[in-house]
Amino acid sequence: MYQKSLIILKPDALQRRLVGRIIQRFENAGLKIHAMKFAKMSTEKSRQHYAEHIDRPFYKSLENYVTSNPIIVFILGGNYAIDKIRLMIGNTMPAKALPGTIRGDFAHQQRTDIPSDETQQPLMNLIHASASPDEAKNEINIWFAPNEINDYSVVDDAFHGS
Repeated sequence: MYQKSLIILKPDALQRRLVGRIIQRFENAGLKIHAMKFAKMSTEKSRQHYAEHIDRPFYKSLENYVTSNPIIVFILGGNYAIDKIRLMIGNTMPAKALPGTIRGDFAHQQRTDIPSDETQQPLMNLIHASASPDEAKNEINIWFAPNEINDYSVVDDAFHGS
């Protein structure tokens, strides 16, 4: 089943120059880029994207983190893309992410220069990916207009069920 998922490379991915390495992993796995933006997440966009977390104690540190520097937002598509991407990125907590996953291989460094609230340091985990088809649809609609999303064929579609 072909699915699309929203991915955000968070500020630490850009600060640490990991963008190309992360995108290459997705392309090597047969996933297709359908849209991409280089942006700075506003407070309003953070609250819209992370609406389910606004009342949680960690939200303010998350907002400070994701609005601190530019991000890259993109849509990946592929056969069972959501589950594949979630497996590829690894556990939300970098210390629990397995080697071979994006977070397991790269999300082990913490920055302390991003303002936090009194109880939370920001969780620096490089990347966000939609967790379900419904979440993906909602997140894609937050970040992209329909005319910004491209569907196209590539030579290896038959190998990846696209």
